[in-house]
Amino acid sequence: MPIWILFAGIVGGLLGFGALVDYIAKKRSIELDPEEGIKNASDAEQIYVKNYLYQTKENNNHFQ
Repeated sequence: MPIWILFAGIVGGLLGFGALVDYIAKKRSIELDPEEGIKNASDAEQIYVKNYLYQTKENNNHFQ
């Protein structure tokens, strides 16, 4: 069996799983807000996450 068939099966499976999760979330009216999860973190964790997101954004804006 060629290796590309295996990779295509894995990618297809992951896409299918993502579509299934999205369908279930929409059916149950579940809203996923990334900002909601950080509210329950300590102050130090919030600072760390916000700093990490800022650095990631800056690095992506200045790639060569």
